[in-house]
Amino acid sequence: MVWNPQQYLKFSGHRLRPAVDLLMRIPDFEVKTVADLGAGAGNVTKLIKERWPDASVVGVEGSAEMVAAGRKAAPEVEWLQQDLGAWRPANKYNVIYSNAALHWLPDHERLFPALMEKVAPGGILAVQMPRNFEAPSHLLIAETALNGPWRSRVEHLVTPPPVREPGFYHGLLASQAANIDIWETEYLQVLEGENPVKEWTKGTWLTRYMDVLDGPDRAAFEAAYGERVAKAYPRNAQGQTLFPFRRLFIVAQRKA
Repeated sequence: MVWNPQQYLKFSGHRLRPAVDLLMRIPDFEVKTVADLGAGAGNVTKLIKERWPDASVVGVEGSAEMVAAGRKAAPEVEWLQQDLGAWRPANKYNVIYSNAALHWLPDHERLFPALMEKVAPGGILAVQMPRNFEAPSHLLIAETALNGPWRSRVEHLVTPPPVREPGFYHGLLASQAANIDIWETEYLQVLEGENPVKEWTKGTWLTRYMDVLDGPDRAAFEAAYGERVAKAYPRNAQGQTLFPFRRLFIVAQRKA
């Protein structure tokens, strides 16, 4: 999947807020090493380095475009271009942090316990993932995919929600963790501009579908989805679009 940093950062303020909320819930303790998984354009990785300036911080990101942006945003951080699914570090980390990235990976039953194995004793696994996949913004992508001449090319992308309920993750991590804090927050995002929910998803979930298509089909798919989603999220009297967005947070401390 080809990431566009400019498209993703159109809503950087809204995307940054849950990242900061997650970062601030990590308790104070001695941190020497941090891995930021799915570090993206580096705006969050920079904040991680600012919180722990003496720590060695590595930003792991699969997109070459995002890594290039990250190196500009946070040059003091070590950057590693690598698919998250193939990340096999030799050493353990005091903090493994991941904001809005792990929902792209399958098989969470194995992924989360494996990540905890890479946390040093007493360290923290901190994860935020969107859990908005059953909202109109995302369901209408699937509806558009299954109702058009492009169906045969994109229907394989219509899959169950990639993020499970909070109790599922508690069950996965309980045996390895001394403490687990899991919660959900639904942010009422107030967006500006023309059809902003389409523009939001175009920076993330919609990209999976757009990458498969080209030429007239690509443009027609975006237009068809845009028409649907604009009706689902109409502007209010002030010309703003209200976009509720639910996110799941996990802060788990590894047993000493």
